[in-house]
Amino acid sequence: MAKQTDALHLTVAEIEDRLEEAALTLRRLPAKDGPKGYGSSWPDVVRSRFTAYGFEQARVRVVPSAKEIQRMEEAIDWLRLIHYPQDPQRAADDRRIVWMRAENLRWRPICRRVGLSRSQAWRRWSAALIIIQRRLAPRV
Repeated sequence: MAKQTDALHLTVAEIEDRLEEAALTLRRLPAKDGPKGYGSSWPDVVRSRFTAYGFEQARVRVVPSAKEIQRMEEAIDWLRLIHYPQDPQRAADDRRIVWMRAENLRWRPICRRVGLSRSQAWRRWSAALIIIQRRLAPRV
């Protein structure tokens, strides 16, 4: 469950930003495809003269810090706050909508995947963010 001390008084926009940050951090994690298997300590073979002399753009991979990974895990845990005991399928769809928007997917592919119109999907996304906000708020 999410820490109550870090999540006090978050606005819906802040929750949305944190979920987008979590999706970005998840994309930046190394080894998404699992273990590499057998490897070699030899450098990669240079296959073209352009690669050999550095004419191609260098690819830099920024690995997230431990704090970023912790914030990502906390934000992903917030998705569990979206639950409806009477309709578990709707809760799963709402979680899917929230996460796809966090990954910056456009509305059209989201609507195709969950089988809703754009206005319905937007309403359910907004309601799910409000549910997260209310369940994170401290009980007074």
